[in-house]
Amino acid sequence: MSNIAVQKDTNAPTTTSAPPYAAGDWDPFRAMRELIQWQPFGNLSSSFRALDTARFSPDFDVKETKEAFVFHADVPGIKDSDLDIRLTQNRLSVSGKRESEKTEKGDTFYTTERSYGSFTRSFTLPEGVDGDKIKAELKEGVLTLMIPKKPEAQPKKIGINTK
Repeated sequence: MSNIAVQKDTNAPTTTSAPPYAAGDWDPFRAMRELIQWQPFGNLSSSFRALDTARFSPDFDVKETKEAFVFHADVPGIKDSDLDIRLTQNRLSVSGKRESEKTEKGDTFYTTERSYGSFTRSFTLPEGVDGDKIKAELKEGVLTLMIPKKPEAQPKKIGINTK
């Protein structure tokens, strides 16, 4: 069995053994950079890393076009049977779960960074959406929801009469 070393870049500032400032050589900009880079709890981050992996929450992009509201969500590793999409009045809810991989006795993990679990995201839609014509598609780990607007809710161009 081979040993694999995994190291995650934490972007931690490097320290030097030289004194930070010589007499009369104080630089306020350097002091501000050091203050911004200061991480008082940097050494504790590895202790809390296990808590981060317990929660999964997909990222959503929401845009409005003339005809519809379009939602895109990154849901890699989730099957369509594990997703639940509901529209109640003007409230859109997207729920799902991503199961962790099955492990067998004797498996050796060198790092675990992916998150698993259940999620629920809710969005309030404006009046005028057509809930009967919603389309949902799951393709290559991206969920796309197309929620059309009713014709009366779509913008109309108003002509101007000149005299």
